[in-house]
Amino acid sequence: MKRKIITILLIFTGMAVFAQSADMSYYTEEYLRPTGTYFDRQEVLRTVQDANLTGIGDFYHEALKFLILKIPDIKTAEDKEYTENSARILCKGLADEKYTAAAPEIWQIVQFADTVRADNVRDVNDGILMQEALIALGQVGDKNYVHNVALRLDNYNTDVVSDVETRRRIQRGVVGCINALEALHELDGYSPVFFAYVGWYDPAIKTIAYDALPNIVDDPGETVSAIIQTFSNNPEVKYTAWQEMLRSRAPNASKAKVAATALATGWSYSTNDQQFQRVLREMRMSAIDTIRVLGVEDDSVYANLDRSYSDNYASTAPNYDEIRKTLSTLSVLKTDEAVQLLVKFLRDLNERRRSGIWANKERDVFSWVIPSLAATKTDSPEARQLLTAIERSSDYTGTEQNWARDALRELSR
Repeated sequence: MKRKIITILLIFTGMAVFAQSADMSYYTEEYLRPTGTYFDRQEVLRTVQDANLTGIGDFYHEALKFLILKIPDIKTAEDKEYTENSARILCKGLADEKYTAAAPEIWQIVQFADTVRADNVRDVNDGILMQEALIALGQVGDKNYVHNVALRLDNYNTDVVSDVETRRRIQRGVVGCINALEALHELDGYSPVFFAYVGWYDPAIKTIAYDALPNIVDDPGETVSAIIQTFSNNPEVKYTAWQEMLRSRAPNASKAKVAATALATGWSYSTNDQQFQRVLREMRMSAIDTIRVLGVEDDSVYANLDRSYSDNYASTAPNYDEIRKTLSTLSVLKTDEAVQLLVKFLRDLNERRRSGIWANKERDVFSWVIPSLAATKTDSPEARQLLTAIERSSDYTGTEQNWARDALRELSR
């Protein structure tokens, strides 16, 4: 009954004010009244909220400052509930107003919401306040708080919990952090949101992180490279980071540069885990595909393309798909370095043929290397001399000689 009386009083006495220029002096006076209770202040804010006023960021800001001043005086669970409800109204109002100056006070509300202990029956509701305060922090747009939010999300990412209620509360905070970092559009926010996506959270939370990633920054290349190169990140995390780079709006040059990192890490990371080995191979092959399409932005690519061919060729269980992708990429690149590698591969095969080491593997790879070299249209004298020697050598079958002859014809066009 008390609440109804106050609400009705405020509506009727304030109606003329609403109809004019949103002069908030009356509501400010009511809100700051020395004898006002936590409940009274909540009702003032609810009345203002229901009026759908705009341009009142100053009012919300001053009201939030006063609310924070009154937090130490809270004595009962009811007063705490009224304070939380008031804080949520104020955070939403400030978010709607994009009131950047209120960021320090909104951050204080985030910290206030984090003071609740596990034995408090208000845990779940405090998770809601945490979420809404963090969302508001992103909406008001103060980039000075990116580090604060990112650090908080990092802490959530590493703080795996099993208790159902605590888990629910934390995940509400996680949603708030992701929303804020997405809104603030800073590179420092990318990594914690990525690790939320690959983290311990419920699928719905991970989906929110996944959807947010492309909107944080267009080019996360620097951060993705760091994730791929960090040894403590397992291959599945590295490969997921690489896939996110491909999904980003980064320019082609940046994607090609990270492709070099993904290819290098695919070879430098050592593991006996067969699943991890499979993932590393998939990352290498995806990186090779990207290099074929986007080109070379880092010369380390050539040494690692050499490994993708040579290490597989020397393996007792070679991955022929990776060999073929490597040869195809070198043929498309057509650079001097690419031609040199193809000539090297053909020279090694020729030596094996001359020494009598020639089985199905050698013949198959030989049949792929020759047209790859021809596709470069190189004018390399060494390439032509080697192909001519093969064409005329009795060590080769007629079919194999014809492959060399066709390649020479292609190079002459």
